[in-house]
Amino acid sequence: MGQRTALYDCHLNAGAKIVDFGGWDMPIHYGSQLEEHHAVRRQVGMFDVSHMTILDVQGTQAEPFLRQLLANDVVKLKTIGKALYTAMLNEDGGVIDDLIVYRMAQGYRLILNCATREQDLSWITRNGVHFEVEFEEQVDMGILAVQGPEAMAALQRWLPSEQWDQLAGLRPFFGVALGDWWVAKTGYTGEDGVEMLVPNAELEACWQGLLEAGVKPCGLGARDTLRLEAGMNLYGSDMDETVSPLAAGMGWTIAWNPAEREFLGRNALARELESGEGRLQQVGLVLEQGRAVLRAHQPVFLADRPVGEITSGSFSPTLECSIALARIENDIDDNDEPLQVEIRGKRFPVRVVAPPFVRQGKKQFD
Repeated sequence: MGQRTALYDCHLNAGAKIVDFGGWDMPIHYGSQLEEHHAVRRQVGMFDVSHMTILDVQGTQAEPFLRQLLANDVVKLKTIGKALYTAMLNEDGGVIDDLIVYRMAQGYRLILNCATREQDLSWITRNGVHFEVEFEEQVDMGILAVQGPEAMAALQRWLPSEQWDQLAGLRPFFGVALGDWWVAKTGYTGEDGVEMLVPNAELEACWQGLLEAGVKPCGLGARDTLRLEAGMNLYGSDMDETVSPLAAGMGWTIAWNPAEREFLGRNALARELESGEGRLQQVGLVLEQGRAVLRAHQPVFLADRPVGEITSGSFSPTLECSIALARIENDIDDNDEPLQVEIRGKRFPVRVVAPPFVRQGKKQFD
């Protein structure tokens, strides 16, 4: 038996199929992954993501500590509530984890992946020993993600007017405190919606209230196809400690200026850029003909030369074709002949596109 969130019984009552995910017993679907995917793209769905780690960082040197720890720069967080997506790197420039950091009234709040919790906390505490900084894991809080084009309308139906009034004008990548709750305009689906950090004692009431407001429960299966369509990386598949953000489509999350900011992994990334040797790039692939499905670890070829492999792949319910993220050699461009993916000994031509594939329910490439 794995760890369980405060909503475990709610999942069972809703007919969930439970699977192990990073040591947690989590719902993979509630009967139909396809229906759950379409619910988020067309109406609204909710996900229990309480297995993720919430870590508050405070102290007089919280800002300089995080400026050293993270590849993106928290000085960008000028106002309380602002969020930043970033990577936490090792000295070799590999991705220890990708995360969101919020500027709070007191310090900062980090949302870490569940599968990397132990290594994340070890790395953070080890690098914090020379700073006046304090860490507090919020083990008594869970996270509900409410996502879809009708997400805000559902929240308005459910929330008391005084809470809705504080939430109504919230901009993307900002959060707001609603009493003990923290509600942010963020997500992992490419749709409108929020992620709600709520005390565990109140999670079940939130779940029931959202059900009554017409929000469909969705499992981790739909969450994966939604994030893939949105071109969002999955830790452990699209990047890990051996992969740099430059090779994982995350170069935009590196704050190079000011030059004097010596964040962990900076020197390794600079050497990678300067040498160019062995550089890899992340691309999107679309299989527009045929019924085969693109999957992780399938090799990618240019003519008869292997040039990379798929890191995440699946059938796209929205586009009704197979899509993938792949890591390939950096010097391949649009003038080369079409790439091919080898599936069970047979090669299929694929089209290279820039992720995302889908955003707010609409196809993002011609």
